[in-house]
Amino acid sequence: MATTALGGNPVSTVGELPAVGAPAPSFSLVGSDFSTVTLPEGSRAVLNIFPSIDTGICAASVRKFNELASGLENTTVINVSQDLPFAQARFCGAEGIENVQVGSGFRTSFGDDYGVKLVDGKFEGLLARSVVVVDADGSVLYTELVPEIGTEPNYDAAIAALA
Repeated sequence: MATTALGGNPVSTVGELPAVGAPAPSFSLVGSDFSTVTLPEGSRAVLNIFPSIDTGICAASVRKFNELASGLENTTVINVSQDLPFAQARFCGAEGIENVQVGSGFRTSFGDDYGVKLVDGKFEGLLARSVVVVDADGSVLYTELVPEIGTEPNYDAAIAALA
């Protein structure tokens, strides 16, 4: 288990993020149009993982990664939460989010496979705010579990891992 905090209170995850250098676990998320979203083959990926697109910090991270994605070569940014695809589609449509994908883990084992499902606290069952960067060969380049769920991830470090 890993530990983060929510409002200063410690909360635990179901496991640990994948180790840097290890193969990224495969996954099958549900896209905003109910299509299947998977780890792209032959390109890099940034997984922006968060509790809910309907909170301020989560929405800010989706906007920021959408902005950053336009300048990334051979890289797909996937925003992952437990939100239903309807909510993800609504948010992206209203915000003009077009450079990133969204994927819902609501009927998948993503949270368990990536060690980010919260197992206690008021957000139990949601995903902890974290980032995983995956190389084109499927190996993990970078991970971050933020120390406080109410803070944004380190965008610069995530993008630097792609250099």
